[in-house]
Amino acid sequence: MKILYTAKAKATGGRDGNVETDDGVLKVELTMPKQLGGPGKVGATNPEQLFASGYAACFESAIRFVARGEKINLKNLSVFSEVSLIPATVGFALAVKLNPVFEELDQATCERLTEKAHQVCPYSNAIKGNVEVQIKVN
Repeated sequence: MKILYTAKAKATGGRDGNVETDDGVLKVELTMPKQLGGPGKVGATNPEQLFASGYAACFESAIRFVARGEKINLKNLSVFSEVSLIPATVGFALAVKLNPVFEELDQATCERLTEKAHQVCPYSNAIKGNVEVQIKVN
């Protein structure tokens, strides 16, 4: 397998600690959300927010990749994501909602690009068959 890129990060202290990438560009404090019984410290984030951010960015890039392949110029595109922590038979699981919002494209084209993007997005492929992903195209 040819590796195209490897991201490296270190977590210390779990959900009430911090994470930092090896290049120091990302360094954030973590907190357990209040909804999970934690302190929900102001200015701190959590693994679900980090996953939601990464998935949204990656999925938008996947849509743009597919659009370029079809010679479609995307002017304005945003992807909103929600990552929910849910109970599982043992422990916990994730559920994801993605909402790509296109401008100046018909609904059929938006849906086609989104469906193809879901096939090529590394996040989508990583969780395929393991995490429920709902996609609503606007």
